[in-house]
Amino acid sequence: MSTDDEGFGAIEHALKRAAAALRDAEVPFLLGGSLASWARGGPPTRHDLDLIIKPQDAERALETLAQAGMRPERPPEEWLLKAYDGDTLVDLIYCPKGLPVDDELIGRGEELSVLGMDIRVMALEDVMATKLMALTEHSLRYESLLQIARALREQIDWPHVRAATASSPFARAFFVIVEGLGIVEPADAPSSGAVREPHVRVVTDAGSAAAGAG
Repeated sequence: MSTDDEGFGAIEHALKRAAAALRDAEVPFLLGGSLASWARGGPPTRHDLDLIIKPQDAERALETLAQAGMRPERPPEEWLLKAYDGDTLVDLIYCPKGLPVDDELIGRGEELSVLGMDIRVMALEDVMATKLMALTEHSLRYESLLQIARALREQIDWPHVRAATASSPFARAFFVIVEGLGIVEPADAPSSGAVREPHVRVVTDAGSAAAGAG
């Protein structure tokens, strides 16, 4: 077995264990991060296991995983808790930047069969929004975002993602990249069947120029 296979096997084991424990404890959650895109045909992941939890359920979720035999950890960051299944990290994210975790967010998720289990998976638009809003000057990597965008572009409501992330300069830069690569249509692209008026540049004898519409 390759190292990649072993890594994914560990994630599979941790996901099944965590999902079963949270379901038995009636803690609502979403599968988020790169696994949420992988579940829909996106690129594989070997190190990303994110579970999205409502803030009021975060402590109960961590205690549930601890009772299931995982090692709990409370990091200084005020937006997630952690649990370890052996060496495999499970992030319990309850306050992602720019996206409140509430019943509406949970409800937007989709029940999918993931590794033989029925799991509610985060909406792709929310996955992209949380990843884009997490970008900073010190953590600026577009590789996985571009892979997801290219693989699942037909499944994603891009105007929704664009609007949800408009406040981030790094998200705006991402859209410049994907538009340049032809993955996503520009925001000002004409709709199908629309006729764009041609612009005509008129040059006078004196050499001055004016722009007008023909």
